[in-house]
Amino acid sequence: MTAPVHLTVFLLYFAEIITLLVVETNRYYQDYINRLDDGPSPEPDVMEAEMFVFLALTIQMGHGVRDKLTDYWSTLDQLYTPFYGTMMKLDRYLHILRYLHFTDNRNEPDRTDENFDRLQKIRDLFEILNAIFSKFYNPFENLDIDEVILSFKGKVIFKQYIPKNASVSASKFSNFVTRLDTHMIYLGKGRQRTAQHVTATHVTVTELTRKRGRGHKLYMDNFFSSPELFDDLVKKQIYCCGTVRLNRKCMTQDLRPKTTKLKMGDICIRTRANLTAIQWQDKRDICLLTNINDAPVEDNFCNDGGKAIKLHIVMDYNHHMDYVDKGDRMANSYSNSRHMFKWTKQLFFHLLDLAILNSCILHSSCGGKKMSHNVHVP
Repeated sequence: MTAPVHLTVFLLYFAEIITLLVVETNRYYQDYINRLDDGPSPEPDVMEAEMFVFLALTIQMGHGVRDKLTDYWSTLDQLYTPFYGTMMKLDRYLHILRYLHFTDNRNEPDRTDENFDRLQKIRDLFEILNAIFSKFYNPFENLDIDEVILSFKGKVIFKQYIPKNASVSASKFSNFVTRLDTHMIYLGKGRQRTAQHVTATHVTVTELTRKRGRGHKLYMDNFFSSPELFDDLVKKQIYCCGTVRLNRKCMTQDLRPKTTKLKMGDICIRTRANLTAIQWQDKRDICLLTNINDAPVEDNFCNDGGKAIKLHIVMDYNHHMDYVDKGDRMANSYSNSRHMFKWTKQLFFHLLDLAILNSCILHSSCGGKKMSHNVHVP
């Protein structure tokens, strides 16, 4: 029986991972059993077919979020969905979820080593998926770089505390993304710095572009942009455009708010070699840094209604950055990741979301039948 085309495309991304999941999950469970002097009869090994069913059920759960995991197997009239019980018993699903593992703990390096890999518990899976993402996604000239924030309230040393407001604040760890073909994890302050004068975000973007050749154009927000980064990348003939913080190192001082008082529609420009800094007054100050676009004329541009006319460089930036924002929204529109006590599982389910999104994009780019990326499991 031939598999549906969209499933075949998904398996391009995930089939190689299944063996890793099965081997390490069974190994982790056997190590646990071997430590017990006396206990219940061992569960049978997880088979590849079961792992596929486990993932299918987890994906399906994203289409109808319920209060508790056990609710999907509930026999109550208002909750009863026979699909889950037919595909896999609850106890078996919980067994796989509990012992889901991604590496051999017996090979864990010394945690006191200053070069200890904080991503070690999921490094193999992460590197395999990154290689597959790059293999099947051929990036175009224009690339976007953005950060994805995963909420996680458990214990992990490289999380960041990001309080957006007093009532809703959470600890999070970041997954840096360039389009959909390469990913990096924030591993804590200082872990990604090669020199004291280079910021962690500078090193991140440099690493993300390490395998990218000349001629690409990068679009990014002010979390990454800096004159030093743009100067560094232009040596590889990689050009950049992004919003930028006015207090960034090497930014011109006379664009700062205390120096310039702009009216609606005003444009203030500073150039240095091929690098242009633009401050534009709309409803708020917007500052962009670019070596892609030509510098606009320094003047005041408003329509008859007194509203600022949007600059071509702003429209170009918004157009390209919209792809990353759209991808983020799609990947989180039915997020499979549930609140986990282990960060490795939280990150794994996020990577599963991205694999689904990437397979949908690949399917569409190959002329496949138009379909939603969050198609229900058949």
